[in-house]
Amino acid sequence: MVKTGKDWRWWVVGMLFLATGLNFLDRQVLSIAIIKIQEEFHFSDIQYGWLNTAFLISYGLMFTLGGRLIDLVGGRLGLALAVGVWSVANALHGLANSFHHLVGFRFLLGMGEGACFPGAAKSVYEWFDKKERAFANGIAIGGAAVGAVVAPPLTIWLTNMYGWRSGFIIPGFLGLIWVGVWLLFPKRNYDLKPPTIGIRVKPAAFRELFRLKATWTFVAIRFVLDPVFYFMMFWIPKYLNEEKKVSFELIGDIFWIPFFALGVSNILGGYLSGLLIRKGLPLDHARKWVMGVAAVLTMFCPLIDIIDAVSVGIALMALLMLAHGFWITNYITAISDMYGERATSTVVGLSGTAGTLSALIINPLIGLIVSQYSYTPLWIASGLLYPLAFVLLLTLIPQIKPIAFKT
Repeated sequence: MVKTGKDWRWWVVGMLFLATGLNFLDRQVLSIAIIKIQEEFHFSDIQYGWLNTAFLISYGLMFTLGGRLIDLVGGRLGLALAVGVWSVANALHGLANSFHHLVGFRFLLGMGEGACFPGAAKSVYEWFDKKERAFANGIAIGGAAVGAVVAPPLTIWLTNMYGWRSGFIIPGFLGLIWVGVWLLFPKRNYDLKPPTIGIRVKPAAFRELFRLKATWTFVAIRFVLDPVFYFMMFWIPKYLNEEKKVSFELIGDIFWIPFFALGVSNILGGYLSGLLIRKGLPLDHARKWVMGVAAVLTMFCPLIDIIDAVSVGIALMALLMLAHGFWITNYITAISDMYGERATSTVVGLSGTAGTLSALIINPLIGLIVSQYSYTPLWIASGLLYPLAFVLLLTLIPQIKPIAFKT
């Protein structure tokens, strides 16, 4: 019996879950294996910083370039290329014999990984209608949180068993297996209506996208909010150790909890807005209600710096990541709701580039604030930026609805 689009679509989203999981797993291996690598190659912390910069530069660029490529060739082929490139790059880390090798391989890793989330958003649009799209996006994005949770124990185990190089080579090999399986799937769900879904269309021109207020709004929102997420990823272990006197061993035992909450909320946030639509709420209201609740929840995070109990602090961090999951799932889905077949990946890519650029600018500033003042201003900002972004969304995008492109 021939499978229909309905038969395939949840298998597709399962593959997207694995892809975003591999994306976060592969990028985090270096941060865990770096202790062993520095022992072997004897390079400095400053050079390690340059490795992260090499990744962020190519990652930020390829969010836009990769998103555009995927709008041109479609989700199946575009995502296969992205996962293939970063899997090869990750495996090559395991063959490196110098700092300069690692810089090159890190840059190549970012080139592949930058196209992952635009590709996932495009694939979800090609396979799901508006009632299921947010839930599917939530599952797809949720893989990233699982990758972040799995990376530390898996990398440590592989390093202890087979050496640090295996922590790169084995996940890279798994990525290439993913590509082979992914290419067995159909290009898209041809059962979707209207019938134009499944017919190759020309991507919207950049000049037309840049004339739209909505494009600049989505870009600005990501520029404002991404530093909060990078603050959680890069600075919280240091914060827990220095400010809360948590041992490094205990940090390893508890730091996965906020990212687990993120994975749950990616899926739950998408399910909730889809449920509201099925209950009769307009699409615009459904997406914005969930994002508004998320913005309110983040306002509790300044308490993290006030309350001494570590368990309460971790719970509040988990609440912040829960809110972020609600937000980011519906944010990306809102882009696909508006830009559709013509520009979903491109706009997701543009916004991702803006977020990465913001992180490159803000991270040194975070270091200055921490060293000269304290973490307190950062927690206050984290509690205010999501409400600010929500006000921008309500003011500049009065209604989430499909855009009628002229060209």
